Amino acid sequence: MRPTPHTGTLGRIAAVAVTATLTAACASGGGAEPAGDAPRAADTPDAGSTAPGEPRDHATDLDVPWGVAPLPDGSLLVSERDSGEVVRVSEDGTVAPVGTVEDVSPGGEGGLLGLAVDPAFPNEPYVYVYFTSETDNRVARSEYDPEEGLVGQETVLDGIPAAGTHNGGRIAFGPDGFLYVGTGDAGDPSRSQDRDSLGGKILRITPEGEPAEGNPFDNPTYSYGHRNVQGLAWDEDGRLYATEFGQDRWDEVNLIEPGGNYGWPEVEGEGGGDEYVDPLVTWTTDEASPSGAAVAGGSLWVASLRGARLWEVPLTGDGGVGEPVAHFEGEYGRLRTVTVASEGDALWLSTSNRDGRGDPAEGDDRVMGVPLE
Repeated sequence: MRPTPHTGTLGRIAAVAVTATLTAACASGGGAEPAGDAPRAADTPDAGSTAPGEPRDHATDLDVPWGVAPLPDGSLLVSERDSGEVVRVSEDGTVAPVGTVEDVSPGGEGGLLGLAVDPAFPNEPYVYVYFTSETDNRVARSEYDPEEGLVGQETVLDGIPAAGTHNGGRIAFGPDGFLYVGTGDAGDPSRSQDRDSLGGKILRITPEGEPAEGNPFDNPTYSYGHRNVQGLAWDEDGRLYATEFGQDRWDEVNLIEPGGNYGWPEVEGEGGGDEYVDPLVTWTTDEASPSGAAVAGGSLWVASLRGARLWEVPLTGDGGVGEPVAHFEGEYGRLRTVTVASEGDALWLSTSNRDGRGDPAEGDDRVMGVPLE
């Protein structure tokens, strides 16, 4: 059932203190082993970064929010995994449904997942979603009208393997105007090395769903050898960073090379040699389970589920990284999505405590505004 729109004090404070700076932007989206080794980072100096301020509630009582995308009017569109609904969160924190995505079949980690707004919006008035159906994962688009909500639904890409786990799900428009799609192996690791399968990949497609010009292969595949990609973000020079769930040992942040093979299932973490691309950063699986990613203030920000913290990975400006720093550890539970404002001076951060693996607090799940100081 749709919760009552939330316009409480915390929401109003967030609107005044944070959302005034959050204008239109493109949405930047294992197994357990006891923590042992410290997080690894490249041997580079700290590039300098912008510290996050205290998160403030902007919207509460959401139904497993997954994708978060700002609109030009200062509001947000949010996809809810289990309800299959897209909701609009206004600047004052009011939550209102704008449409239900057809054919969503929630279960396990599947359901209505990533969401992206066309970078030419409103001239191209499209909202894109990634969702699990009864047979596969798909990318679809609808027109979005502020008065009517979502209008129509067109599938632009289907046939992405689906299962109860490892569905990937992050979608984001890159600076080249193409749509990037993070997928998972859907429980069959062999898919990740099979370039004819859409599972275990980062895909690059046109807004109409065709393989993008300049792809390294004659299909949508941009990189392969991934286990479960749920975060995509670009730095100011157009470098693509992706987060990836490991199995029993190492979660990863990868710098994505066109045509690169990232090793799964042959390699987890480092050790790829000349055949596979090594990650920039690794964490033990209980420190991270990394989902959404965004670049702002000279750092890559990574929302962590099992790790229940927001990781800040300083960027050196040449494709390298400094030492990762954890923020808000254990304070807000499982963190799913982090999205950067167009001005780069604030973040949206969502929780995922009602996804069947968390410990919900009153008001969960929520979207919070995080100023960068």
